[in-house]
Amino acid sequence: MCYGLKYGIWKTATPRVDAVNALVRGGYAPLAAMVLSSRGLEDQASADRYLDCHASLPDPYLLTDMALAAGRVAVAMEQGEKIAVFGDYDVDGITATCLLTDFLRKHGCDVTPYIPGRLEEGYGLNPIAIEYLHGLGVKLIITVDCGITAMEEALLCRQLGIDLVITDHHECKDTLPEAIAVVDPHRPDGGYPHKALSGVGVAFKLAAALSGSQEDILDFYADMVCLGTVADVMPLQGENRTIVSRGLAMLRQTTRPGLAALMHQCGCEPESITASSVGYMLCPRINAAGRMGQIDLAIELFLTDDPKKGEELARALCELNKERQAVEKEIYQQAVEMLPPGQTPEAIVLADESWHQGVVGIVASRIAEEYCCPTFLICLDGDHGKASSRSFGGFNLFSSLSSLSHLLESYGGHELAAGFTIHREQIPAFRQEICRLAKDFYCASGPKTVLEADCSISPELLTLPNVISLDALEPCGNGCPKPVLVMENLMVERMNQVGAGRHLRLRLQSQHHSFNGIFFSTTAESASVNQGDLVDVAFIPQINEFRGERSVQLHLQDIRPACRQEVSCDIDDYLRLRSDCLDAQTAEKLLPDRATLGVVWRYLSCQSSPLQETPICLCRKIVRWSGCCLHLGQLLTCLDIFADVGLLEIQRLHKNIVIRLLPSETKADLTTSRTMQQLTAALDK
Repeated sequence: MCYGLKYGIWKTATPRVDAVNALVRGGYAPLAAMVLSSRGLEDQASADRYLDCHASLPDPYLLTDMALAAGRVAVAMEQGEKIAVFGDYDVDGITATCLLTDFLRKHGCDVTPYIPGRLEEGYGLNPIAIEYLHGLGVKLIITVDCGITAMEEALLCRQLGIDLVITDHHECKDTLPEAIAVVDPHRPDGGYPHKALSGVGVAFKLAAALSGSQEDILDFYADMVCLGTVADVMPLQGENRTIVSRGLAMLRQTTRPGLAALMHQCGCEPESITASSVGYMLCPRINAAGRMGQIDLAIELFLTDDPKKGEELARALCELNKERQAVEKEIYQQAVEMLPPGQTPEAIVLADESWHQGVVGIVASRIAEEYCCPTFLICLDGDHGKASSRSFGGFNLFSSLSSLSHLLESYGGHELAAGFTIHREQIPAFRQEICRLAKDFYCASGPKTVLEADCSISPELLTLPNVISLDALEPCGNGCPKPVLVMENLMVERMNQVGAGRHLRLRLQSQHHSFNGIFFSTTAESASVNQGDLVDVAFIPQINEFRGERSVQLHLQDIRPACRQEVSCDIDDYLRLRSDCLDAQTAEKLLPDRATLGVVWRYLSCQSSPLQETPICLCRKIVRWSGCCLHLGQLLTCLDIFADVGLLEIQRLHKNIVIRLLPSETKADLTTSRTMQQLTAALDK
């Protein structure tokens, strides 16, 4: 059994006192100084470099093949050749397509933007598109955010007499396509100092090379580059930090009618826009166009100069996003109903003819998190299916699909998200094999779900000025995340469900301090929390404004029972027990004495049956209740011993275990437990 938790481990950094003092002397507020110190920054100079939003932009011509790319595009501009800008259907690809299209059109070029249909053509350059563009008389195709693996497509372009310039930001394979130029910061023969550009970032570099002035191009297109960089979760460091900072400033006073209308439609206030609001409010609505097969809405949104048209497009995208959410909800409900009753499998593989290919990836992500296992959702069409998959707990999707490639028609992706095509008849075999791989993985190492927290703080530090001081870390995102703080021993004063029961609102109290908290996509039951409980919380501090009053609010990331003793959640030893790989040292760590068994049993006997908890929460509650030392591996061993002799039964349900005490007329002999005998036999070796 894989015991999956949302965050099995809280890893909380500890700020250094001398570094905090140095940062405070350098002008940082105490809470910001603690966060920066926890991230390894020791003085004002290092913190200023980390947060610098004015880093210089490297010369575009440092990108390998940029001179060739710019030269060929310049020839097309001078000779009036018909150009196609070929992109991808996500936010990064859309903004890259629109940026380069707009730039070239402003220089008098005849440009056709082309983004393939997600459902009809799939990702990337493809023969259908190339033949179509050839029919339009296109002489030059410039790819943005795609093309780095388009080997056969590059040959087709050459056969048709179309020149190809590739700009991309994905990892390169050993062989590059045969194109006029291949511009990618990941090229192994490249020397560009900033590898983590987005697709729109590389398109920006091409426009800058053609223009001769990066500053002029950034002044006009920083908003587009910002959107694509944030949407593609690029690290907000170095050049990206400068670009996103400039883009956010531009969005606050955008002159693009479509973007202004979209911000208004989704309630994104320009004066308070952040990288987070871009990622959570604007990007999903732009992405909806690609997911739902209406990509032209997004392209027109960026390119229109007509405010009325911009409003129509923004409304249409918001409606399309609502439609996407409704489809997502329906697929989720259907998928959950298809799950086998009882034990949750080690991996979930489901298929259906009615599912929408553009949405199943989102649903797979939600199911993987809720059920704590890798999830594969397959959209069937006749004898074939297209799948989207999401990982959980460190399970490597790409390597797993590679090992099962004999069952697949094609596959691609990376560790955390991947897709593949499969023949309908191979799905049962794939399900069996992927479940076996997942079981082997979890038995070998267990799921790795770690919450990284910046530091633990006392309630006195959570003042309005201190929380406002954390704005110094903006823009926050990948590479410079929003601060995650921990507070311990808070009492749940009250709580209630909000948002049609989808979210949990809490009032948390510590001596003379009280705070409001919100835990999204969580219920009191799933969080295993009751009114009056003592809890520890991991949270992102926020400023909430209501009726003109500002207060600190906690955006909860996780919650656990408070416990004054350290409770280890390492289950490696327990997994060795379950795999029959015990040695004497491991057995000694796991073997519970009579007192420990008695404590665990008495606690279980005091609870209502069935008891449903995450294993680590149950362990912390027992330790707090009894004052005894107990680690998670030992608790799971105790439960197995009790189950062996018929005192209880254990069922895995999502991230929880369900424990049912069983009636027994005679006293159970724990020495007859198979688990107990395994442990004692290992000790005798």
